[in-house]
Amino acid sequence: MMGFLKRFVFHNFSLKVMSLLFATALWFMIARDERPAEVALRAPIVFQNVPPNLEISSESIPQALIRVRGPERVIRQLGPNEVQAELDLAGSKPQERTFDLTAQQVRHPRDISIVQVVPSQLRIAFDTRLTREVEVHPRVTGNFASGDQIVRIDADPPRITITGPRQHVEKIDAATTDPIDATGTLGRAVFTSNAFVADPLVQVAQNTSMIRVTVVVEKLGSSTTH
Repeated sequence: MMGFLKRFVFHNFSLKVMSLLFATALWFMIARDERPAEVALRAPIVFQNVPPNLEISSESIPQALIRVRGPERVIRQLGPNEVQAELDLAGSKPQERTFDLTAQQVRHPRDISIVQVVPSQLRIAFDTRLTREVEVHPRVTGNFASGDQIVRIDADPPRITITGPRQHVEKIDAATTDPIDATGTLGRAVFTSNAFVADPLVQVAQNTSMIRVTVVVEKLGSSTTH
């Protein structure tokens, strides 16, 4: 019996104890990583199958707050946008529509489950897309010497293309530029600025957003012709 113990139990006893301790620690680490955990995530809402020539006219679309549950190891390793809500807009028309936002609309890794989605419903307004041209009104400011005044302001191009939900685009009378400081100008000066519209749902065509603004300043009573 003692020979058996010496040969199979006490031989390299310290190494066996260390191996046992290491295996126990590893088991606890794995067990901890596999225990369930829960977390709430801010997730984007992805719109799929958007009908052509249809625009979302709601001024704000909230993110979804999604509570997920799964092994702590998986929860800790969740990357950006691995969990996101998806809405199918097929068949949507220019009107308001309410969508259910449930676990079935959430894309997520296989090892986790969806506990809750907030909000549970989402109401979105739609409108047809409208594209048209509007005038550009430069905003020019500045301090000038006594007797000097701005006599002409020209924008190039004088009109730009905008697009967006029809009801929003129809309300836009003109685009403006960023403020242009013409202080000290006498004669003719050219400035470059960006054109924009105040409505966040209306977009300015990228190829027309840069505006060259010509400012002509003359002394009062000057007969100089430009």
